[in-house]
Amino acid sequence: MSEPFLASLDPFVRATLGKKAQDVVVMDVRGLTSLADAFIICSGRSSRQVTAIADHIKRTLKKQSIKPLNVEGTGQGHWVLMDYGHVIIHVFYEQTRRFYDLESLWADAERFTIDSPENDERIPEPGPPPEGREIIIE
Repeated sequence: MSEPFLASLDPFVRATLGKKAQDVVVMDVRGLTSLADAFIICSGRSSRQVTAIADHIKRTLKKQSIKPLNVEGTGQGHWVLMDYGHVIIHVFYEQTRRFYDLESLWADAERFTIDSPENDERIPEPGPPPEGREIIIE
């Protein structure tokens, strides 16, 4: 992923990390689908946390004048899909995420794991390894 592309995802990643989302993964799907440029996938440990994460993302991005085109699934708290046009954020309940396994469905996408949700510094430029790169936010 290029630095400008990563920079464009920064507000979305920061918003996702705000409510202790688990296992945050950013997937570059630009060459694979016309649906979006990136998927951000994360998990919550309960349906309440999933809803809280989604609400936090929506409020945080709205403060930056970034509004979703559509949000679905907030009533159930198992899978909230937040469509921001070029970025689609999936907030899953852990078991639901394992069941649907989007990471395997989009196995050809370049992916980055976001680490250290306690700190919301900017995403550094990625480096090796080529499979499942990890981004550590310091």
